[in-house]
Amino acid sequence: MPCTRRHLLACSAAALVMPGAARAGVQARWQGGAMGAEASITIAGTDAIDARPVFAAAEVEIARLERIFSLFAPHGALSRLNAAGVLPAPPPELVEMLALSDTLNTATGGAFDPTVQPLWQALVTSGDVAAARALVGWGGVVFSADEVRLARPGMGLTLNGIAQGFVTDRIAAFLRDRGFGDILVDMGEIAGFGHAADGEEWQARIVAPDGRVVGRVGLRDRALATSAPMGTAISPGQGHILSAAGLMPQQALVAVSAPSAAVADGLATALCLMDAEAGARAVAAFPGARIEAMEPA
Repeated sequence: MPCTRRHLLACSAAALVMPGAARAGVQARWQGGAMGAEASITIAGTDAIDARPVFAAAEVEIARLERIFSLFAPHGALSRLNAAGVLPAPPPELVEMLALSDTLNTATGGAFDPTVQPLWQALVTSGDVAAARALVGWGGVVFSADEVRLARPGMGLTLNGIAQGFVTDRIAAFLRDRGFGDILVDMGEIAGFGHAADGEEWQARIVAPDGRVVGRVGLRDRALATSAPMGTAISPGQGHILSAAGLMPQQALVAVSAPSAAVADGLATALCLMDAEAGARAVAAFPGARIEAMEPA
């Protein structure tokens, strides 16, 4: 599940371009980084000058969310949890993501499992894979608004199979709360709301690791996530999406769309480890979600 590929605004920004003041054919675009990958925000109906303070505030929010979910931020919430095995007073965003992870774990029959972090670490460092596998298991994660605890010493979590989607949702909500209804947010997964500057729905491509465009999806109040195990290889023949049970990926590429980017992200990750029939059943558990592309391994 770990992955190297691949969240935002001040109240004053809302006064700059209120709904109804949008200008046809005009848009502003921000490009930067989020969760270790390229990211972008496009706002239709406003220009670069008016959007500048909005984008500046977005960068602040992206950095705040990264500190929560990054495996590499030494003082971040997830890093502290993995180091100590317990995290008192966790950020509400972390608790929300763990709750969704729990739902995804159940719906996918355990295929979605953020506790594979020790296994990933063992594989990339040529460590003891058997010992690491003994630390994997979602049942060892206990969480509430007061505390997150890992049951066994050496356990660890990675949220890289869902964090990009979760941050995409948060940034989109942040913009919409401030009156921007025509937006495209790409924080590693993509969400489109309203319409593009040309009045049409936002368009997203599904691209395979070899560069092939395998599909296009129109996004209007909808998100798209794509996962491919070999999109990032951690060793020869070993992709970054790992099975808690040690199974090989069954899909080379999966794209899922849903009203929530986090849901789409988690499903796309898990479905790489599932056969097509089981994957379809898992997607059906989430209203509005659908498989947009699937290529067998």
